[in-house]
Amino acid sequence: MSKRTVYRDIASLMGQRVPISGEPGIGYILERGFDMPPLMLTSDELDAAVLGASWVSSRGEPGLAKAAHSLLAKIEAVLPVALRPYIAEPATSTAPVARVVERVDASLLRHAIRSGHKVAFGYEDDHGAASHRIVWPVLLGYRDSGRIMAAWCELRGAFRYFRTDRMVEVIILEDRVPKRRAVLRGLWQAAMDEERERYRHAAQSNSP
Repeated sequence: MSKRTVYRDIASLMGQRVPISGEPGIGYILERGFDMPPLMLTSDELDAAVLGASWVSSRGEPGLAKAAHSLLAKIEAVLPVALRPYIAEPATSTAPVARVVERVDASLLRHAIRSGHKVAFGYEDDHGAASHRIVWPVLLGYRDSGRIMAAWCELRGAFRYFRTDRMVEVIILEDRVPKRRAVLRGLWQAAMDEERERYRHAAQSNSP
């Protein structure tokens, strides 16, 4: 951010009667007694935030679960006192689930998706057969029964889903995915739409 931008923003705040004193080149001071307005959320928005964070804290990997608790604490800290019971005494809840045992850190997969790097890992199928995969990760899906990663599989030459509880020794490679994230996601979505359409036609053909 340039100095010119800072000076313009300060001038804008002063024009809105925010009690700021000072001048360019010297510095600025926000006078005592002034607070930013409280976070303005409706009751439904608060319930949605609490319910979502509760779901993530019970079903996300440790890092994401911790982040969900931190998010609620930050929201509660800036809420008006009258609204804090929405966080401390929520009106919603999620059903308890058994934690899925994983041998990988799912946060590594999220990082690879955001950074656009290929991922290598060992994988065991339904019958226990092991294989080595190099994939282009698209997204990480969270379910009650665990997590699955959608990705383009170089071994199969197609989009596949991989259960994280069947992965071993995940490595984020230096090689980058050769397609932009939005393009890869669009190709995956088109492939999923095509697959659903095939299932729909097959179901119609088999119906009496």
